Amino acid sequence: MRKLEINTVVAENAKRLREEKRLTLDEAARLTGVSRSMLAQIEKGDVNPTISMVWKIANGYRVSFTSLVEPVRQRPVLLRAADAPALEEDGGRYRNYPVFPFDEERGFETYRIVIQPGGSLEAQPHLPGAEEYVTVFAGEAEIGLPEETYRLGTGDSLRFPADQPHRYRNPGREEAQLSMLIWYRG
Repeated sequence: MRKLEINTVVAENAKRLREEKRLTLDEAARLTGVSRSMLAQIEKGDVNPTISMVWKIANGYRVSFTSLVEPVRQRPVLLRAADAPALEEDGGRYRNYPVFPFDEERGFETYRIVIQPGGSLEAQPHLPGAEEYVTVFAGEAEIGLPEETYRLGTGDSLRFPADQPHRYRNPGREEAQLSMLIWYRG
């Protein structure tokens, strides 16, 4: 990689990582020990950061060194429905298909849920601060939280704190198909 290219890669990664962590330049400077003005210059690609500077940023952001110096490679990942293993509950009437497992860099995991009529699941609380994002793509679903139960139809979505007991139930006469994303804070 030429000098200009590595500066561009480090600039893009440093800015992306800081923004993903929702840090201001002042907060980033405090965490990394690299001055605010130097961080700004690095993010603009105006300077050639030293190895020790890149290490300071990596340690301050709690990421690997290579996450700052390697270009981000976004390759498509195709998962065929027929290839997904199912986790079953309620005699097979509630099926959970893990789609994208938890990835610490992204902070979430996704599932495809299929609930037969009358099927249900009593879910235990997830880690503190966890949130679930659920969309119903077919059928109906009830999502019960300690204070209220929500009835969702096709196309409806619900976001809720998942660090409390919650339950899923299909009150309808047709199969319910849901998409679920669980996001973990920090």
